[in-house]
Amino acid sequence: MSIQSIDVLYTAVATAENGRDGRVSSDDGKLDVVVNPPKEMGGSGAGTNPEQLFAAGYSACFQGALGVVARQEKADISGSTVTARVGIGKSAAGGFGLKVDISASIPNVDAETAQELVEKAHQVCPYSNATRGNIEVTLSVD
Repeated sequence: MSIQSIDVLYTAVATAENGRDGRVSSDDGKLDVVVNPPKEMGGSGAGTNPEQLFAAGYSACFQGALGVVARQEKADISGSTVTARVGIGKSAAGGFGLKVDISASIPNVDAETAQELVEKAHQVCPYSNATRGNIEVTLSVD
C-alpha cells in the first residue's frame, strides 16, 4: 500500500499533557478536555479518553462523507446518524490495537440503498482511508 499524498487544506493541532491521564487541548482553545483511562482499563474514568475522541472524530467525518455520497447519488439522508464504536485491546503482535464498528441509521432510504451509501462513504471518508489496512473496521446499517 502506498502512502497517500494530499494538498493540505487545514491542519488541526492538539497537545497532550501526561498522556492518557492528563489533559488534551487544541491550539485555538476550542478543545480542552481532561483525559483519564476508562474504569475498564484500571483508570478513574473521570474524564474522556482517546478512544472516545477518536470515535467522535470518526463518526463526524463519516457522516460528512455520507453527505458527499448522498448528494452525488441524490439520496435523502436527512435525519441520519452515524455511530462509531472504538474498541481497544491487546493485539496478538504485542502492544495494543484498535477496532472500529461504524453503524449508520438512514431513515429515508431503503436498506439496500443505505448499505450502498455507507460502503461508498467508507471509500471517501478520510478516517476510513487512514485506517484501511491497519485496523479492523466493520460497517452496518441500523
